[in-house]
Amino acid sequence: MANKTQEVGGIHFPFPFTPYSIQKDFMAELYRVLEAGKIGIFESPTGTGKSLSLICGALSWLRDFEQKKHQEEARLLETGTVPLSDGQEQPLSLSSSCTETPDTLRPVGEPDWVTQFVQKKEERDLVDRLKEEQVRRKKREERLQQIRHNAQLKYAAKRMRQEEEEMERVLRLSREALAAGAGAEPREQPAGEEDLVLAEYESDEEKGAASGVDEDEDDPEEEHVTKIYYCSRTHSQLAQFVHEVQRSPFGKDTRLVSLGSRQNLCINEDVKTLGSAQLINDRCMEMQRSKHEKSRAEEEKPKRRRQERQATCPFYGYEQLQLLRDQVLVGVKDIEQLVALGKEARACPYYGSRSAIPAAQLVVLPYQMLLHAATRQAAGIRLQGQVVLIDEAHNLIDTITGIHSAEVSGSQLCQAHSQLLQYMERYGKRLKAKNLMYIKQILYLLEKFVTVLGGNIKQNPNTQSLSETGTELKTINDFLFESQIDNINLFKVRRYCERSMVSRKLFGFTERYGTVLAPSRKQPKLAGFQHFLQSLQPTVTQTSVTPVEEGEARVPRPASPLMHIESFLAALTTANQDGRVILSRQGSLSQSSLKFLLLNPAVHFAQVVKECRAVVIAGGTMQPMDETGRILCNLCTVVPGGVVCFFPSYEYQRQVYAHWDKSGLLARLAVRKKIFQEPKRANQVEQVLMEYSRCIKCCGQAGGTVTGALLLSVVGGKMSEGINFSDNLGRCVVMVGMPYPNIKSPELQEKMAYLDQTLPRGPGQPPPGKALVENLCMKAVNQSIGRAIRHQKDFASIVLLDQRYARPPILGKLPAWIRDRVEVKATFGPAFAAMRKFHREKSVPS
Repeated sequence: MANKTQEVGGIHFPFPFTPYSIQKDFMAELYRVLEAGKIGIFESPTGTGKSLSLICGALSWLRDFEQKKHQEEARLLETGTVPLSDGQEQPLSLSSSCTETPDTLRPVGEPDWVTQFVQKKEERDLVDRLKEEQVRRKKREERLQQIRHNAQLKYAAKRMRQEEEEMERVLRLSREALAAGAGAEPREQPAGEEDLVLAEYESDEEKGAASGVDEDEDDPEEEHVTKIYYCSRTHSQLAQFVHEVQRSPFGKDTRLVSLGSRQNLCINEDVKTLGSAQLINDRCMEMQRSKHEKSRAEEEKPKRRRQERQATCPFYGYEQLQLLRDQVLVGVKDIEQLVALGKEARACPYYGSRSAIPAAQLVVLPYQMLLHAATRQAAGIRLQGQVVLIDEAHNLIDTITGIHSAEVSGSQLCQAHSQLLQYMERYGKRLKAKNLMYIKQILYLLEKFVTVLGGNIKQNPNTQSLSETGTELKTINDFLFESQIDNINLFKVRRYCERSMVSRKLFGFTERYGTVLAPSRKQPKLAGFQHFLQSLQPTVTQTSVTPVEEGEARVPRPASPLMHIESFLAALTTANQDGRVILSRQGSLSQSSLKFLLLNPAVHFAQVVKECRAVVIAGGTMQPMDETGRILCNLCTVVPGGVVCFFPSYEYQRQVYAHWDKSGLLARLAVRKKIFQEPKRANQVEQVLMEYSRCIKCCGQAGGTVTGALLLSVVGGKMSEGINFSDNLGRCVVMVGMPYPNIKSPELQEKMAYLDQTLPRGPGQPPPGKALVENLCMKAVNQSIGRAIRHQKDFASIVLLDQRYARPPILGKLPAWIRDRVEVKATFGPAFAAMRKFHREKSVPS
């Protein structure tokens, strides 16, 4: 596929082929938005090459931006002076890390010579920084060029690492042998328990800075070049985007980094077998802490070493990660290729990709990593002065709401309380006063949360029946008052949980001892909890304090319930007007729950918009979206290939299918189309699609009465998004009914009430709450019908089986490229005639 450069409005856009006019317009407008530093909302119909338009448009802008920046740098270094802004023209921002300007406002009344002196000093400092950046950039380019053209360097480095690891192993064995021969001092603590005890905690008032280990404390600060952050919802969508970059004209020269979770990127088999994402995160962090503690212990007191120490990760070495970082930047790689590269280099892909962020030009990452502030910070993502592209953005609001909402069950509250109480009883005499104070506050919070649900923290939640049932919504402040915890500083408790990592210590404690501890003379209070705790964790049979032996088979445990509760506590620090707490009281305490619902996702997205240079929101349907059986039988006689029929819900689909089976309609349908159903299990989707596709292909070649296949799917299900039914796979899409959300949902009712109170109602417009319901419905419809017609020469018919679609307010919520072609038919006869004519004309070779 030959690359062709297109010139639009004086801008050159490299493109793999001659672009459609809609792609030219898309790229030109995208370029203007990025250049002006604005917010852009782009809608591109399915099949028009939106991904390529984003890639070529955004990277063309970045190419020109970098070129202008380097030219300006060269001019400044040549003259040694910085032009002052005259009020008409803003000075060029040379780097995302160089945001200071020499025309910073000075206090009124300063003498001119002071202002000039400060100005000259800032000019010299800026020139010095530019020189340093040029040196670093030149070294990086030389290093990457060397790796790109000298594959032997990679293998030489690999051999060197293996030799160093072998030498370290020999030295370690020698030190242990010498220590054993000299008579090592006896252990002060029981084997392996020191790592479970909380370290001394100091608050901000006492310390002035966060405590704990900084993962990158030894790494020098690296310049973050201007870059583009591209995010989408799923890993498969991100992988598809990366493949598009690889095939684009920018594929060879772009420094691209794919970010993912530890669960996707970890190559340590001992950690991966934990299964749960939370457990993998915690074990990884513990191994890092162990590495730092090991380094300090060997430097300070090499002879006073514990004979048993937590394992460190063999893939977390500085030189290994540095080499992997450079290899990541050399060529465009997706997640799978990154993992394979990490295994070959014996370096962690998770941290290797993170260390490549500063020098990357294009960073590809999931929604959640960008939209959650704490996750952004932990990943080393800096948005100041950068560009953010959010693709498939029709899920944006739901994603932000989901990320910042939290739910805890009565069972989790009771379990966390019992585990933390046992922990305090066992290690209380070894904990500092601050730790004990915060642990008691957390215990108090857990008890009050159970009480507000109507339960008793001292009783088994599984057998506790609640006197009152139902759902209740409260503002955050009302919930805090009713729970009697308004006197607790939740911000300090949240900060303590984050910095002390108490939930991780608690998980290690419960993992080692199976939660249930046998009573001892020093722990008389624990005896009453035995039966209760066993009922909470019925799989636990270990009842003594003997730790699980190393190497013994161990069933992976779920994440600590305290981890879920920490998320709920963090949510309670949200502004009162932006969220609600839902108290769901069911039959028993264990089934009851507390849920925080975020009402105003704009608060969190505003942080992203405020920091970035420009934000682009793109999607296929981005406009504001203010017996059936006989019809299918008729359609299947005139539509060739595949027909996809969407139902509003799984339950409705099940009822219709059962009725058709009983009435004999399925047998009539099977004369023309082989029938497939959307599976409920995600791991069966690919198999169903393969059989569906194979059937259509075979029928098209063999001829006969069976002309293809009929796929029964569900709106919002596994086949309504991310799966394309192009060409013969989807010659007709049928939408049965309108998939309105559950209007009785407390969350939806509260959102509707919130919108009705905060948004104005336009003349002749429905209430904002009602408009929300219609928008949610039509968003799901548009996603489903957008599965067909995937490219310029593709064709399909779309049948909306509900008279409500003809109403102007609903019709107006269809995408423009569909809405302009809609024909409203009062009866099915004329519609069927039009369908038959359409497909006959399309079937005639041109």
